[in-house]
Amino acid sequence: MSKPGWKHWEDVKNIFQYLRGTEDVQLMFGSDSPIKVEGFIDSEYTGNPDNWMSTSGYVFTYGGHAISWRSKLQDCTTLSITEAEYIAASEATKEAIWLHQLLADFSAKDPNDHLVPTLYCNSESAIHIITNLVYHPKTTHIEVRYHHIRELVTNKKLEVQKVDTEVNITNSLTKTLLDQRFNALTGHMGLQQATEQRRAKRKVEGTSKNGMTRQVEGTNQPEG
Repeated sequence: MSKPGWKHWEDVKNIFQYLRGTEDVQLMFGSDSPIKVEGFIDSEYTGNPDNWMSTSGYVFTYGGHAISWRSKLQDCTTLSITEAEYIAASEATKEAIWLHQLLADFSAKDPNDHLVPTLYCNSESAIHIITNLVYHPKTTHIEVRYHHIRELVTNKKLEVQKVDTEVNITNSLTKTLLDQRFNALTGHMGLQQATEQRRAKRKVEGTSKNGMTRQVEGTNQPEG
């Protein structure tokens, strides 16, 4: 960004304001959901006012809690919302396959013994392109590297399902949302306010670390 303006400065202040307001938010894990890799994808079509690039986002959960997430500008200009969603799904596929293999390595089992990863997308048109290996005139200009998702779905190494926009947790990474909905979506990712007990424990740990630091600094001071 060669010429940042006032709008960019406002965005930076909003980032710090968000960080300050979420100091007590923690990522919690449990076992209340199926133990499998599930991914939620979304895009914001031409959401960047500087170059009109679209934004891709994904959140992967394991046991219903987030273990991997990302939000970044797409590498190419998209011509429709469907195309932006299709590219977002394709980019998330690489992470899905990697996580699937990683978890298989941890358990020393064949990846085929694990449940196939599932991608949830709220665009029916993008799902139609992914799951139907027919000629699509509107996708002939899309780079070949984005089409590998169709092969994985055909070979039953990946599932793609529809999810309602209102419960797509990746919206929190790609869109500007009201506080109530943003907090609801991040809550489904496993982000929760720390309890008083956890706050006290963290405060004690921080005090202990500061005390040790001061003690080490005092020990290293040269004699007068």
